[in-house]
Amino acid sequence: MLITSVKTDPIAMFAEDVRAGLTRPEQKELPSKYFYDEIGSAIFEAITLLPEYGLTRADERLLRKYSDAIAARTTSPVMVVELGSGNGKKAQWILKSLARRQPTTYCPIELSHSALLACEREIDHLEGVSVLGFETEYLDGLRRAASRRAQNQRLLVLFLGSSIGNFDPGPAEDFLRKICDILAPGDALLLSADLVKPIEQMVRAYNDPTGVTAAFNLNLLARINRQLEGNFDLLHFQHVALYNSRERRIEMHLRSKCSQTVTIRRAELVFRLEEDETIWTENSYKYTPEEVIQMAERAGFHCEAQWVDEEWPFAQSLLSLA
Repeated sequence: MLITSVKTDPIAMFAEDVRAGLTRPEQKELPSKYFYDEIGSAIFEAITLLPEYGLTRADERLLRKYSDAIAARTTSPVMVVELGSGNGKKAQWILKSLARRQPTTYCPIELSHSALLACEREIDHLEGVSVLGFETEYLDGLRRAASRRAQNQRLLVLFLGSSIGNFDPGPAEDFLRKICDILAPGDALLLSADLVKPIEQMVRAYNDPTGVTAAFNLNLLARINRQLEGNFDLLHFQHVALYNSRERRIEMHLRSKCSQTVTIRRAELVFRLEEDETIWTENSYKYTPEEVIQMAERAGFHCEAQWVDEEWPFAQSLLSLA
C-alpha cells in the first residue's frame, strides 16, 4: 500500500487542540479524534466485541447483507474512499462485491499511521483491490483522493460506524455539505448512523460493566502524558457516560475526583480542575431514520436507499448527488 501524508507536525497540532480545549472558560473539552492512537485503536477494537456495544455488529450485518445491492447501484468504474477507515475490516464486504465486477481502488483516510498499516494487512489479501492510503483529516484526504480519480471514474465514499453522531447536528449537516461539494454527479456516499433506542441500552454501550470503555476514555489522558509530557494522574479521574435527553446524545466525560493542578509541558499549559469538574471528550448523537435522510437532503444529497438493522436499531443510507 502507498501511504501519502500531509507534511504537518501532528504533535504540534495535538498540543494546539489540547490547549484550546482545556482553556475553555465554561466546559473543558478534548477532541474525540485523538482517542485513536495505537493503544486507543486497540482498546476500541475490544469495545466492538462487547455484548453491550451493538453498533459495530449492526453496521457489519448491514454491509454483509446489502453489499451486492450497493455495488449494483454504484456506477462503474469506481474508487472507494473511506473516511476514518480504522483497520478497513468493514469495507471488505463492499470491496469484495465491487472487485467481482472490476478492479477497484480503495483509499482509506486515517489520522493514525498504525491504523493505515493495519488496514493494509486487512485488505492485502483481496484480489482485484489496490490500496492508496491518506494519513490526514477526512476532507483533505477526500480532496486528495478525488484529485487522483481516472477519467469517468466515480467515487463511492464510505462513512461508517457512528462517526456522524460525533458531530453536533449543525456541523454534521455542514460536513455532509462539504463532502457534497467535493463530489461530482454520479458519485455516492454510504452513510451509517446509530439510531435512537431505549436509554439504558444506549448508556450501557458507552459504560460497559467490564470497564473497557472507561479505559478507552482514560487513554486520552494517558496519550497526552506520553506525547505532550503531561502529568495527569489517571487514578484521579472517573469515566462518565450519560444520556442528554434534550439533545438526544450520549456524552462521555472524565470527572476529576479531587481538586488538582495539571501541567502539560509541550502544550505550554498549566491548569486547574476542581473536584467533580469534568473534561468533555465525546458526543454521540442518535437519529431517527427519517432525520438521516432529511439532513442528507438539506446538504444536497438524494437518498437512493436506506437499510435499518432490526436487532440493534442502526441505519445505512446510500446517498447520491441530487
